Amino acid sequence: MSDIIQLLPDSVANQIAAGEVVQRPASAVKELIENALDAGSTNIKLIVKDAGKTLIQVIDNGCGMSETDARMCFERHATSKIRKAEDLFAIRTMGFRGEAMASIAAIAQLEMKTKRIGDELGVKIDIEGSELKNQEANNCAEGTSISVKNLFYNIPARRNFLKSDSVELRHIIDEFQRVAIPNPTVALSLHHNNVEVFHLEVGSLKQRLMALFGASYNNKLVPVEENTGIVKITGFVIKPEFAKKTRGEQFFFLNKRFIKNQYLHHAVQSAFEGVLPKDSYASYFLLLDVDPKTIDINIHPTKTEVKFEDEKAIYAFLRSTVKKSLGQFNIAPSIDFDQEAHLYNMPLKPSDGVYKQPIIKVDGNYNPFNNDNRGVAKLSEREVSNKSNWEKMYSRHSNNQFEFELKKEEESQQTIHTDWDNERHESNKKITYQLHNKYILTHIKTGFMVIDQQGAHERILYERILDQFEKHKSATQQELFPKTIELNPSDFVLVKELQPEIQAMGFDIREFGKNVYVIHGVPADTINYDSAVLLEGLIENYKQNLLELKSDKRENLARSMARNMSIKSGKPLSQEEMNNLIDELFACKMPYSTANGKPTITTFSTDDLDKRFKK
Repeated sequence: MSDIIQLLPDSVANQIAAGEVVQRPASAVKELIENALDAGSTNIKLIVKDAGKTLIQVIDNGCGMSETDARMCFERHATSKIRKAEDLFAIRTMGFRGEAMASIAAIAQLEMKTKRIGDELGVKIDIEGSELKNQEANNCAEGTSISVKNLFYNIPARRNFLKSDSVELRHIIDEFQRVAIPNPTVALSLHHNNVEVFHLEVGSLKQRLMALFGASYNNKLVPVEENTGIVKITGFVIKPEFAKKTRGEQFFFLNKRFIKNQYLHHAVQSAFEGVLPKDSYASYFLLLDVDPKTIDINIHPTKTEVKFEDEKAIYAFLRSTVKKSLGQFNIAPSIDFDQEAHLYNMPLKPSDGVYKQPIIKVDGNYNPFNNDNRGVAKLSEREVSNKSNWEKMYSRHSNNQFEFELKKEEESQQTIHTDWDNERHESNKKITYQLHNKYILTHIKTGFMVIDQQGAHERILYERILDQFEKHKSATQQELFPKTIELNPSDFVLVKELQPEIQAMGFDIREFGKNVYVIHGVPADTINYDSAVLLEGLIENYKQNLLELKSDKRENLARSMARNMSIKSGKPLSQEEMNNLIDELFACKMPYSTANGKPTITTFSTDDLDKRFKK
């Protein structure tokens, strides 16, 4: 019997590595720009076509490479950053594994031109699917130009998994921003399909943020700066009154590398506790600088996850630093967000030069058991059907038992509906009660029923919006004074992609310059809402649903809009409003749960109550 274990060919090994390193065009963009930064470039140009599917080109004015280095950079684990294992704990460059170039070359047609500063000639290399096609001297400019054409051309299955151009472009913009923010001393530009998306000049961090997110950021930013010896913290947070319903602008950089860290995010959120409007998110651009020996960045191929030697200390320093910055700029927890915005334009220092200790107000109505504070598992529309609700039971019982239980549940739900209908039309008494301005209680024949007013209204609105989509009957109310809404570039691309569906819902929105939309009209039943806040909330909920659920655009938008417009907990309702809400709920196709699977109704029988009061 022959041996069966053998080494993979380099081309196959590179394609496997590419699956980890290059997941989509944005992944290649990230690796190429980071290599350009490591080469000491002061000017980097990114050109993409068809959201990177056809072309990704990065041109830099860095140190360039010799002919030998140019060929070696495409070998796996070829790196100029590491000589021994100890070097892993002294890394301050972006790339160091030596996997990126080999991985990209394995799944694309790649052309590289490079010349060292002072050399007479450079070199041009052509590679397709890890195979060297051509290498020759070339009279190119100093620095390096890399063109990646037809990404995943030799792996059709991977290419078919790519999303639409607008989705892939959003990911490219995200990666571009993550490199551009911590490197304001480097000029960068981004061109897509021959249109310049960004042109970033050399400047300060604040100037870089304004160039990326709009000139209005000049008045929105609060500087953050502290050096504790363990960590140096610099950057900006957004003033609370400019907090958005979307969470897009939240950036951590560790030694100039973008990272994701929920623990540190919590530190910033807690620093904003008491000063943020409800359902708003703190925006921040924070750069942390630590000794490379105290972190491990080699735990994930994309290097966005990091382990800290003393995470608790950094948490404490970050929280106190942000809190101190907010305090120094007179942003205290006693701010009333219902007041006019001009009240926030306070002087940087008190007139007497002495900072007063902020007064902390406690919300006596806060309920830590509020469902909004819990991590609730989200379910798709199909998963909230009666049959899906009994899938676990199905695994424990026979088919007959399952059918019996399913029928029993359906009968129970029909009984609730019938009982309410009878009570509603036969009784002249007030049969509904509101508990804590959150739940509606009403008696039924078998006991009493409790309805979550927000969840019930979400279900009603969700089905109504879907029905309007199907019938193309969404009415628009024109705004007397159109409002402008400035979005970050990624959200702007998202709205542009969703514009036909958003307009089908009744919005009348039009592009107005870079990253700006003008809202000329809103759905007719939303005239009492702030149109800009409504659209912002719609975008945020839509993005959140994308992370949690896989659904089509219209279903996602309907769910997002319903969540945005629904009656919130804490709103008092009249007797008529409560009765109408219940009537409309039972008129729904599926009244017993919200679109994401949370229950809207629960019942308590008199038998259960009798048992509780028995001695």
